[in-house]
Amino acid sequence: MPDSTDSTATPQPPDHVARIQAEWARERPDLDVRPQGVIGRLHRLAALLTEELCVVYRRFGLSEGEFDVLAALRRAGDPFERAPGELATHTMVTTGAMTKRIDRLERAGLVTRRRAAVDGRARVVALTPAGRDLIDRAFTEHMRNERRLLDTLSGDETAALESLLTAWLGRTEPPQSG
Repeated sequence: MPDSTDSTATPQPPDHVARIQAEWARERPDLDVRPQGVIGRLHRLAALLTEELCVVYRRFGLSEGEFDVLAALRRAGDPFERAPGELATHTMVTTGAMTKRIDRLERAGLVTRRRAAVDGRARVVALTPAGRDLIDRAFTEHMRNERRLLDTLSGDETAALESLLTAWLGRTEPPQSG
């Protein structure tokens, strides 16, 4: 991959965001549209990456949200269970959306629901053996896919990007406990 400071590199045509910025600069020269260069590209990249990730989820018969639920249960460690509210926290969705995901996964035989041993009013969601097998296979393929996507960058570029994104997210996202 050519270095962006390499004067021998072939100039690239303007990307979608650069074209939008140029139009806004023409129409609203009074505004600084440089933030679009970062935010617009991150937004477009996020949409493209999400689609690339969802290809793998669909291969395993899962939506992105269902993959997230199974992954959160698998990360919990043996016995691979969490309360629905805890799952919502670990996947950043509402409890209502979580209920729909759990219903679908339960119908598919990938999770079970039961009353909590400590508090009979509370519920616990657990991976079934089939659910654990599926998420282990899907996560392995997911990591291969993420590696493929990152392999378009050099190791130094990947490390620099991760560092920048970590710093920015740390300044933007509210701190979370646990």
